[in-house]
Amino acid sequence: MTDRTAHPDPVTDRLDHTLAAIWHGADLVRLETVPVPPLGPGDVLVQVRLATVCGSDRHTVSGRRVQPCPSVLGHETVGEIVAFGAGGARAVDGQELRLGQRIIWSVTLPCGTCDRCTAGITAKCHTVRKAGHESWDSSWGLSGGYARHVLLPAGMPIAAVDDALPDALAAPAACATATVMAVTERATPMAGKRVVVVGAGMLGLTAVAAAATAGARSVTAVDPDAERRALAERFGATDVRPTMPTTEPFDVLLEFSGSSAALQEGLRTLDVQGVAVLAGAVLPDAPVALAPEAVVRRHLSVVGVHNYEPRHLTAALDFLARTRDRFPWQDLVADPVPLEQIGDLLLAPPGTKPRYSIAPR
Repeated sequence: MTDRTAHPDPVTDRLDHTLAAIWHGADLVRLETVPVPPLGPGDVLVQVRLATVCGSDRHTVSGRRVQPCPSVLGHETVGEIVAFGAGGARAVDGQELRLGQRIIWSVTLPCGTCDRCTAGITAKCHTVRKAGHESWDSSWGLSGGYARHVLLPAGMPIAAVDDALPDALAAPAACATATVMAVTERATPMAGKRVVVVGAGMLGLTAVAAAATAGARSVTAVDPDAERRALAERFGATDVRPTMPTTEPFDVLLEFSGSSAALQEGLRTLDVQGVAVLAGAVLPDAPVALAPEAVVRRHLSVVGVHNYEPRHLTAALDFLARTRDRFPWQDLVADPVPLEQIGDLLLAPPGTKPRYSIAPR
């Protein structure tokens, strides 16, 4: 197997092949030299600098989650632009993108014209395509970050990364951090509120930091793992618990564990005008009982968030830039390993840090 590394033209792509880790089902991931399609107008070709391993990809390989196969997985990625299609491209904030610029991009690629897109719910576009979730045999085979290059089709929401932000902070911003920005937006202002965060993985720890930064009166983190509870304290939690406290009232519940039992207990603790935002229940679990009378009498709000909008990409990067020196973000991502080891990472048990990472170069 060879790896061809021709230099691309800045406008018309001349890099004809790259190396990608293609998932063929079950635990079979093969490194393959694959063609790079010609760039159309508005397309962007990116060389991957770092990709982190999201739990959803691990769920895919373990059989807990269904996705097209074969495919190139990976959707938490930071890279640098090496070529443009005709007309170039712009970031979500309107700035013109340039060669060599570090960027992150959205998990979702919406059509931009359906009723959901025009209503501002592009994450639920009727024909949405997703980075790292497309079939290799589709028109967007080179969509995932577990490769040396990714092709970003025209219309993909892109955000430029500030030079001061390390790759290990920028890559998770494309999924975990941006999702938390969407969650906290739905939670209404948290200043002065009593917040409980259920699940202290990558998203939960980010949410703890977001609540603390927003000026919450208290931030309680709930997770059965002692190491994660200790991390939560370093990210701003004022209290940590192995299980959901049942005697304390909360104003905001942010749920990232996907545990129906924990959610059930958490809903009971919401005070008057309490808000519950659910983001962790992405796999089937037991139903949760919700008493309508409690919702009515306590003026409760229960909402769900899945993925995020383009504005949350820039919000994620801004949040990380503001808090880079306040919280130990570097402790959440393991040191990168070569692309050749991605198959092992997808099957490995959880590590001491919430995210594994690979550096294809």
